[in-house]
Amino acid sequence: MEFTGFPFLTAILLTCVAGLFVILVIPEERKVQIKWVSAVFSGITLILSIYLFFAYDKGQGGLQFVEKFRWVESIGITYLNAADGFNLPMLLLTGIVFFTGVLTMWQLDYRVKEFFALYFLLVAGVFGLFMSMDLFFIFVWYDVSLFPMYLLIAIWGSTRKEYGAMKLTLYLLAGSALILPAILYLYVQAGLNTFDVTLLMRPGTFSPFEQKFAFIFLFFGFGILAAVWPFHTWSPVGHVAAPTPVSMVHAGVLMKIGAFGVLRVGIFLCPEGWQYWAPLMAVLAAIGIVYGAFVGLSQTDLKYCIGYSSVSHMGIVGLGLATVSVDGLNGAVFQMFAHGIMTALFFSAIGYIYDRTHTKIIDELGGLSRIMPVASTYFIIAALAGIGVPCLAPFWGELMVFIAAFKTYPFWGTLAVCALVVSALFMLRVVQRTFYGPKNEKYEHIPDVSFGQGLPRMILLAVLVILGLFPSLMFDMIETASIPFMNGMP
Repeated sequence: MEFTGFPFLTAILLTCVAGLFVILVIPEERKVQIKWVSAVFSGITLILSIYLFFAYDKGQGGLQFVEKFRWVESIGITYLNAADGFNLPMLLLTGIVFFTGVLTMWQLDYRVKEFFALYFLLVAGVFGLFMSMDLFFIFVWYDVSLFPMYLLIAIWGSTRKEYGAMKLTLYLLAGSALILPAILYLYVQAGLNTFDVTLLMRPGTFSPFEQKFAFIFLFFGFGILAAVWPFHTWSPVGHVAAPTPVSMVHAGVLMKIGAFGVLRVGIFLCPEGWQYWAPLMAVLAAIGIVYGAFVGLSQTDLKYCIGYSSVSHMGIVGLGLATVSVDGLNGAVFQMFAHGIMTALFFSAIGYIYDRTHTKIIDELGGLSRIMPVASTYFIIAALAGIGVPCLAPFWGELMVFIAAFKTYPFWGTLAVCALVVSALFMLRVVQRTFYGPKNEKYEHIPDVSFGQGLPRMILLAVLVILGLFPSLMFDMIETASIPFMNGMP
């Protein structure tokens, strides 16, 4: 067993597990106590993720906070966690969305115990995948993060919730079915009797053909979860059907698992396969950006609008990865974090509006900025972030990706930028029709967001603004991983 100092990463996992068990032993009728326990344990994971982010030694770089325990020595399975410039932003993102999601669901009154238990299980899987450096555990945590989604949507969701839950589950299990054979193929071909990513990624471990063959399976397997076109159709449906905090985790974090899996497994282990398939990745990403923008323009449901916006923005992440460059990697990882915060704020704001008006249909709303100005402000700022307004975090990720794309794929980069104009058009259309114009008289009695209800939205908004004003806080972290990795490319 090897631990370099206190096992902070394992502490995050154990906090999720401990929170889950405490929730399970609390009687169902003690709903307020369950919510407070959920808030405390999710708050601890947030504090730990913040500490790790700022305690990381950027000057040293590389893998830090390493935790290693030989799990099944006969076949080389190792419990191996570590932190670097790629996964620390994702751990911080998960901590923020987890905590704010718990606070957002404070008004829940139906099967509270089961909801928060499943929510903790889902987030434990997300944390585990982001921190793991062993292929076996990456696959296990991937599946752990997916299974609770079906129940969370099917029981607590709305708008064709059974259909949305089943479609999401089937698509993501299809992705899992592509990932597993690719992992086993790499394990066997390496001949090292290990699933340790740090050993498998050494130059010369895999031939160019092996890398090209395995990468395409990993790209599409993880890419389904990242809503890569044309395997994206589960995502908007899942967004619409899911309850508010699940939509926040779904769009804010789960979709990032897909992109991160492509990076951590596909790109790390098969860099030559990455370079070979990069043009295909760029084409699919650009189509996804354009498709999401144009389909979003025609939607009448608030959640569908944001769902297709997410497909478009995740295409930006894919385009960044496809550039095979430092700027592209920096922009892609920054965009993953910024988009996660932005969509969490979107769905949190929509959740409040839906809880009070009982509708997400744009034409049934109107003039909300004069009825609930604070609640409207949260959505409007998220919309401004979505169209890439400077001084909000998503601007910087998009800027870096498009700079890299213009250098590598001028045509696809130009097409993607043009699609952003359409994206801005449909987002401003949603804002105008939902929050301005004539008031709907039947909503005049609706109260605005109180301080307690607004707290999770304030946290998300503050993160968007802070990183929008000081992007180096994130870029300096990401570069500790992206520059050494690209310098070591074959």
